[in-house]
Amino acid sequence: MKLLTLNAHSWHEENQLEKLDQLAEFIGERGFDVVALQEINQPMNGAPASGPSMERYVEGEAGLVIREGHFVLALLERLQTPYYWTWIPTHATFGRYDEGLAVLSRMPITEAFCARVSALEDYHNHKTRRLLVVRTSAQAEPERAFWAASGHYGWWNDAIEPFRGQWDRTEDVLAELRAGSEPLYLLGDLNNVAQIRGEGYDYVMERGWCDLHTAAAEKDEGSTVLKAIAGWSDNERPLRIDYILSSRPVAVKKSEVVLDGRNGPVVSDHFGVAAELE
Repeated sequence: MKLLTLNAHSWHEENQLEKLDQLAEFIGERGFDVVALQEINQPMNGAPASGPSMERYVEGEAGLVIREGHFVLALLERLQTPYYWTWIPTHATFGRYDEGLAVLSRMPITEAFCARVSALEDYHNHKTRRLLVVRTSAQAEPERAFWAASGHYGWWNDAIEPFRGQWDRTEDVLAELRAGSEPLYLLGDLNNVAQIRGEGYDYVMERGWCDLHTAAAEKDEGSTVLKAIAGWSDNERPLRIDYILSSRPVAVKKSEVVLDGRNGPVVSDHFGVAAELE
């Protein structure tokens, strides 16, 4: 199974349509089974969307309106392989967009739900955070069902919304799934640096999660941010802040940074992370 996570920084990139084409081509070439995306935007005032891609949309939140100009719809229009998908908004951005989380799956999504993981509930505060969780399985192989979650978290030392509280709420949301028999993968931007001890990365690892990068038989250095970006305005060094995690140990054939200019084109201010399971 092949997994991809990417903070897409959608509709905020220069040459966005070209990068959208490149992202679709990369996903198609690699044949990912599950794609988790963060910072996925739709125009707040767009008309309700329709069309073939909406036929594979699975509601993750009751009453949510998917609007024309949604980044995932634009991506799906460019993909040759059909994907089932879902999306939830987490907060408003620049007064123009609903920004949120998405999961795309080549296999049917049989369940989808979301939960708030920040203490904040203010939709117009960009530090409000939620988690999107889906269950997916091949119709012919229901015994291979698994759960996948897409998340985008705050910073360890944030004065308003520190990471620790957000992760504690995440553990509460996922406790029943972690105790179940089906595998659970959490993919996303944790905004916590793997190279820093005693902060968010260690906090997650102490709770029994498996980092697919460290577990992989073949892997690279792993950093997904190399420069100053939003949220890391003073950064001058490589940071590994995007992850694919498993709730239990798994055999991982390969973990690699992608969409970094060497292993696929740069399409966002973050690079992606891809993992292939045995």
